[in-house]
Amino acid sequence: MSVVATNTSEDSSTVVEALKALANPVRWQILRWLREPERNFPVQPEITDPYTVGVCVSHIQERTGLAQSTVSAYMATLERAGLVRSTRVGKWTHYRRDEERISELLDLMASEVGDRT
Repeated sequence: MSVVATNTSEDSSTVVEALKALANPVRWQILRWLREPERNFPVQPEITDPYTVGVCVSHIQERTGLAQSTVSAYMATLERAGLVRSTRVGKWTHYRRDEERISELLDLMASEVGDRT
């Protein structure tokens, strides 16, 4: 389902939830780091591809310096907002950006508050 299809209060709510998730500076930074995972995290191609499977939550935790529970809560918030997707690999959870959803959210924001030019 595309979030750009209609201008409803549900669409507005979707954008607001994404903006709330990104209002936290650490969550914002994590999403930025995940844009270039090979540059920002240890990449282990023999285990996972950081673009198709994602970055292990333990690497995200190490990079942020925050407690595991805090990072897990932050990643859950980003996932609920549709900004990242998770994949389980054994006992570990890996996260990657949902580029399609991010693009849809940007398009929706542009249609609701003004063009991106």
